[in-house]
Amino acid sequence: MRHVNIPVFIPHLGCPNNCVFCDQRKISGCISFDESSVEREIKTALSTLSPDDEVEIAFFGGSFTGIDRDLMLRLLAISDKFVEDGRVQSVRCSTRPDYIDGEILDILAAHHVKTVELGIQSVSDTVLTASKRGHTSEITRNACRLIKAYGFKLIGQMMIGLPASTAGDEAETATEICRLGADGARVYPTVVFADTELAEMMADGRYAPLSIDDAIERTASVLDIFDRAGVPVIRVGLHSGENLSSPESAVGGANHPALGELAMGELTYRRICEKADEAISNTDVEGKTMTVCVPRGATSRAIGQKKRNILRLNEKYCKNLSINRIKILENSSIIGYNIIIVLK
Repeated sequence: MRHVNIPVFIPHLGCPNNCVFCDQRKISGCISFDESSVEREIKTALSTLSPDDEVEIAFFGGSFTGIDRDLMLRLLAISDKFVEDGRVQSVRCSTRPDYIDGEILDILAAHHVKTVELGIQSVSDTVLTASKRGHTSEITRNACRLIKAYGFKLIGQMMIGLPASTAGDEAETATEICRLGADGARVYPTVVFADTELAEMMADGRYAPLSIDDAIERTASVLDIFDRAGVPVIRVGLHSGENLSSPESAVGGANHPALGELAMGELTYRRICEKADEAISNTDVEGKTMTVCVPRGATSRAIGQKKRNILRLNEKYCKNLSINRIKILENSSIIGYNIIIVLK
């Protein structure tokens, strides 16, 4: 059964806060919100799906639980109809930690919401303050605990390269998301959009965006944390779109269409080297073939974009250690980023 989200974007509605990095209209690709079109858009999306698909309506883009309460209830009433007639199985929404309390979760539970995506971004209070996030890390922790206590699935969203953030801060954020019981995560390297305070900070030298290479390295490190904790990462980087790729919209930061692929490839390379170094210790490898066994479907990330990984592996192990050649072989019994090395 294929899982499909039908996104309903509510750009910047419900959020009076102005985080330095945020232009939600650009991020969602939606400049305005037309409530009257929601039901029609859902019906149109459903017409393209198979009856066997597991379908979820997803209220994304703004802080859903912070919008006008009557509007929120009207939108939930629309999604209720599709769930109750069997065409949709559940609902999810994204929101901020400071827009979560018992009353809100009671409402969500009564309207078929099963998953809450929480814009955590960082658990460093220094980073939250520098980003003008408008809440503390303790509010985040309380919101996560409450969401889990109510029985919702929790998806933790975090960002890489925010103002004042270090690789250590990001590792701690990923670790805390796992510790708080998240069922999944999204990782967003920071993109600097035009007409945001972050763009002004970059222009006058108060903020230095990460290079693409730094963003890849730091994203790979948090992917490692999530993988070892068994928390699936369901998205890395913003969805591609014309509004994100143009120089007029994205003026700096890690805006690369294949950033997720590059970060996953980097983590795969690290895991291969880790297991290969273990396998070759105290072993004569000259002239042998090193077979790298990876999970099903992971050959491309093992080879790397533009053969980045295989070139580095050949340099490290074939040229420097006289291994004859390196083969990549998929093994359906391997999961995640696990690797098995065979030398013979």
